[in-house]
Amino acid sequence: MTIRMSSRRRAVALAATGASLALVLAACADTDDGGGDGGGDGGEPGAYEIDCSVFEEFGDLEGTSVDVYTTIVEPEAETQTASYEPFEECTGVTINYEGSREMEAQLPVRVQAGNPPDIAILPQPGLLNTLVTQYDAVLPAPAQVEANVDEGWSEDWKAYGTVDGTFYAAPLGSNVKSYVWYSPSMFEEAGYEIPETWDDLLALTEEIASTDAVPWCAGVESGDATGWPATDWIEDVVLRSAGPEVYDQWYKHEIPFNDPQIVEAFDMAAEILKNPDYVNGGLGGVDSIATAPWTDAGYPILEGSCWMHRAANFYQTQWPEGTEVAPDGDVYAFYLPSMDAAERPTLVAGEFIGAFNDAPEVQAFQTYLSSADWANAKAAATPVGGWVSANKGLDPELLATEFDRLSAEILADPATVARFDASDLMPSEVGTGSFWAGMTEWFASDLSSQEVTDDIEASWPK
Repeated sequence: MTIRMSSRRRAVALAATGASLALVLAACADTDDGGGDGGGDGGEPGAYEIDCSVFEEFGDLEGTSVDVYTTIVEPEAETQTASYEPFEECTGVTINYEGSREMEAQLPVRVQAGNPPDIAILPQPGLLNTLVTQYDAVLPAPAQVEANVDEGWSEDWKAYGTVDGTFYAAPLGSNVKSYVWYSPSMFEEAGYEIPETWDDLLALTEEIASTDAVPWCAGVESGDATGWPATDWIEDVVLRSAGPEVYDQWYKHEIPFNDPQIVEAFDMAAEILKNPDYVNGGLGGVDSIATAPWTDAGYPILEGSCWMHRAANFYQTQWPEGTEVAPDGDVYAFYLPSMDAAERPTLVAGEFIGAFNDAPEVQAFQTYLSSADWANAKAAATPVGGWVSANKGLDPELLATEFDRLSAEILADPATVARFDASDLMPSEVGTGSFWAGMTEWFASDLSSQEVTDDIEASWPK
């Protein structure tokens, strides 16, 4: 069967499709809000076009639809759905998008009930592993998807989407998590320098606290996913204090979760996060970290009641409308320092495409999402920034902000010692279960590092 396409569909300019994207562009046309130096082409009309001919092998798809289930909600959902429009224009397929913060908990329920989506954008390799090994639910990736991943991604990224030697899920977006957000103007006025080592960071924290200001703000409330921002803290510290080899042993459970090196990392994080003199600026005491929404936890920086907030590159999208993210803007971020300034361990994460249906339209959409075409379309659809990918075919000039290009450089730099988010790699009973819950109780019930790591170790599936 041959797909029928009009010449209009042969090459589709992303920014020319969809009223929603046009509104986004209009809103941003006369402002630099959140835009860094504005050097990229992200969101400009005609910034990126895709070749529709690659979908011809899937047949006539006109009038079909694909259901997508994801944790990506507003405001990111708007640019996510805009990035699908070239595919919809090319093929005539309608993408039905469902975003939910409770997706990690609800997806297994839907799978067990026999009502999975066609495609789920999985935020953790651990969830992929659970869906494959416990429910036999995710289908192996089609050949076109595997070819795209072999061409565009490193072997490590492909391995995260592989279970027991079978490749299931292509990587999608990528995140750099090792960032600390701050106010450049506040630092400049106070004469503070960006710390280059962990000791420098602790010294800066103490210097700020000595002025009766509160250095840090944090929050881990995230609905059914409450606790995950604190796991990022621990993972970053384990990677810095114990090193990448121990980090790998930890998430693979080759050493117990409560290994002394891991307990030490908890204690190091506690020097900041459980010190009432250091947290929780503008939000409350140490226990308020358990209930403060992660989406808003950095906002006290804008009010001057907090100086630093550790969060990933995607936190750029969480700042209130009108916040300028730039080296001389309202907020910016610096690399979370390592123990040694010469070392650059970096915590990364990302999403993966899992399919539960092998219909041609589903495979065609999988192929699109695994391609450099989609990565560049997504970059062009994100005019205010906050998104990057480790896809080798991503054109960094399409990224909207200087900060996004910094993240892309870190991901592409062979000198970066990157490790994927450990909680995302652990079995879901731990990674998105007892680890999330344990971190929440670490604050809410003032559990000790030993107590919380003992509890999580006891929960590891036998």
